[in-house]
Amino acid sequence: MNVSQGAVHPVEAPPPQTEGAANVLLPRVRMKDLQGMPGTVGGWVLRVCQFLFAAVALTVMATTSDFPSVTAFCYLVAAAGLQCMWSLILSIVDGYALLVGRRLQNPRVVSLFAVGDGVTSTLTFAAACASAGITVLIGNDLGACGKNHCTQFETATAMAFLSWFAALPSFLLNFWSLASR
Repeated sequence: MNVSQGAVHPVEAPPPQTEGAANVLLPRVRMKDLQGMPGTVGGWVLRVCQFLFAAVALTVMATTSDFPSVTAFCYLVAAAGLQCMWSLILSIVDGYALLVGRRLQNPRVVSLFAVGDGVTSTLTFAAACASAGITVLIGNDLGACGKNHCTQFETATAMAFLSWFAALPSFLLNFWSLASR
C-alpha cells in the first residue's frame, strides 16, 4: 500500500529588529477603488450627471407658470434645488481630489457623503414619484393637458427620476465603502 508521508518544512525566523526598525509600520494593503466612489472619475461623472439632471428638472418646472398651485410640484422644485446644490458641491470636491491626486476614503468624509446622498436621493425619488402621480392625474384621468403644461411637467419629472438614478449608485457605493471598514 502506497501512503504518502507528510513532510515538515521549516519556517524561517523573522529577521532580528534593530532599534530604529521597531517603529516602522508596514504599509497597509488597501482595496482598489471602485469607479463611482468618492475621488474617482466615475464618482465625479455621477455627481455631474446628478447635478445636470436636477438642474434641468428645476429649470423646467420653475419656468411653468402654474407649478406653485400643486404641492407635489413645489416639492419637486425644492428637492431638485437641494439635489443641485449637494451634487454641485460634491462634484467640485471630487474634481479637486482628482486634480491633486487625493483619495477621499476618510471614514468621516465617506459617512458624510453617504448620509447626504441617502437624504438627497430619497427626497428626489419621493418628489419625482409625487410629481409623476399628479402628472398622470392631470394627463390621463382629468384629460386637462390642453390647459396645463403636461409636457413640461413630464420632462421635469423624468429629469428628477434620472437624477435619482445617478444618485442611487453614489449612495450605495458610499454606504458599502463605509460598511466594509
